[in-house]
Amino acid sequence: MLGDYRITGRRAADIAAAVEAGVASGALPPGSLLPPMRELAGDLGVNPNTVAAAYRTLRERGVIETDGRRGSRVRSRPSTTPRDALRMVVPEGVRDLAEGNPDVSLLPALDGPLAAAARRYAQGPTLYGAGPVSPELARLARAGFDADGVPPGPVAVTSGALDGIERVLVAHLRAGDAVAVEDPGWGGVLDLVPALGLRVLPVAVDDDGPRADAVARALAAGARALIVTARAQNPTGAAVGAARARELRALLAQHPEVLLIEDDHGNGIVDLPLHPLGGVTRHWVLVRSTAKAYGPDLRLAVLTGDAVTLDRLRGRQRLGPGWVSRLIQYAVVELWTSGAVDPAAVARSYGQRRDALVGALRERGVPAYGRSGMNVWVPVVDETVVVARLLAAGWAVSPGAVYRVEAGPGIRLTVSPLSVAEVPGLADAVAAAASVSAAGARYD
Repeated sequence: MLGDYRITGRRAADIAAAVEAGVASGALPPGSLLPPMRELAGDLGVNPNTVAAAYRTLRERGVIETDGRRGSRVRSRPSTTPRDALRMVVPEGVRDLAEGNPDVSLLPALDGPLAAAARRYAQGPTLYGAGPVSPELARLARAGFDADGVPPGPVAVTSGALDGIERVLVAHLRAGDAVAVEDPGWGGVLDLVPALGLRVLPVAVDDDGPRADAVARALAAGARALIVTARAQNPTGAAVGAARARELRALLAQHPEVLLIEDDHGNGIVDLPLHPLGGVTRHWVLVRSTAKAYGPDLRLAVLTGDAVTLDRLRGRQRLGPGWVSRLIQYAVVELWTSGAVDPAAVARSYGQRRDALVGALRERGVPAYGRSGMNVWVPVVDETVVVARLLAAGWAVSPGAVYRVEAGPGIRLTVSPLSVAEVPGLADAVAAAASVSAAGARYD
């Protein structure tokens, strides 16, 4: 079961440390089956409850996963080796389409908004005991939610979308619970879920977002939560359309206890309408990050959802950072009210480059997908070979392994550094590197 590696310890902390040491050293490779708790307790001469506590700690840290009678195993991708570690170092002179950053020319200057925030702060410095959300920011955020048909709910602010998603998952789920996650999907979420001791249930995606049949299977398999990207899905560019939203809402209505998390990180850079799913289940949130439209360093996201979830989130937040800096909140208010970003112009700029690339690839017999946002997904037969060939041709792209669990291989190309004039040359390079076999608008 464990080969020559021996787990030692008399206390739960020591037993957990011994397992982690084995994982870190490679002596316990991914997939290693751990001894049943009673068996290990007998070997160590300790109470089974001690081993149970050690295994619980390991699950919470994302080191192992437990699947009922099948026992506990070392995770296939331990949380100590995140998907970001799969990213390549881009050599000098190679065009970087792998990083996934927004086009800096479309980001607003921050000197004016930050100066305005400093002046606002000077009028009344934020002190301990102040409310966590600027009233102006809450009002503007709620107005935006209302305009897009998002159900009523309080507003919270977190340090980015992933911070908000983590706090919501922790507020409702326990180690071992299953979370339905898009596949391919955002690598940050695919790392976060198991790092919290939760299980990933992959959900196949097409141009309209999570497929209803895949969501139905995940819910039938016991998913306690579903995470959906509303628009500009990373890496495929999918966006939930009106028909798909109706299908998903009907499914969720049959599972009112499932926690729904909608990530609308594409707000501000897409021109497709939002079709919200929230309000069907008892607990739900929708989160919007400022990163893509206003700059990743702002580290701010606004959330709304049911009152219980938002209260739990804010309660845990008070025990940690307390609040997101009011200076940043004031700066975002200034950005929103001054019209520093024209969302329609930004969406048009990304759309022209994205659509041109998807069209050029399809003209060359290469299926490619990218309905919204700044990314294009290309299914390939062997992504390692394709990535290497493109690198040799002067183009760095992101390997699909960063974004997938069960989905087939692919590559992600970010169009933000690209000009329309460069599209034909890039399409030629991709067509020469890739032998793509995909049927229909599906990514599995």
